[in-house]
Amino acid sequence: QLQLAESGGGLVQPGGSLRLSCAASGATLDGNYNIGWFRQASGNEREKVAYISGFSSMTHYIDSVKGRFTISKDNAKNTVYLQMNNLKPEDTAVYYCAPCYYVGGDWYKPDFASWGQGTQVTVSS
Repeated sequence: QLQLAESGGGLVQPGGSLRLSCAASGATLDGNYNIGWFRQASGNEREKVAYISGFSSMTHYIDSVKGRFTISKDNAKNTVYLQMNNLKPEDTAVYYCAPCYYVGGDWYKPDFASWGQGTQVTVSS
């Protein structure tokens, strides 16, 4: 059974960078699972951030992070990363990764997939 664990969050100043990791265990991501990064700021609903296909090099981003965030995967380490550059205070949130399906130009977490602990990202001076 696939399990995902997020890590890499922290406190960073505006304009700084962080790399989040989504380490998988119990199953192999490559060829089996698409992965999405999501985030939830305090008082807000969870929103999707980025997506990477488990079957190709296809990636997608929400508009507010395009050009700043990069999602990638290391098949040897069974890990998906989210490189976040030029961070802004509005990027402050708990970040989660989850398996996703892709349809109609968008990606979704299936209801049966549970959320992990997430990793806190705080952008503040």
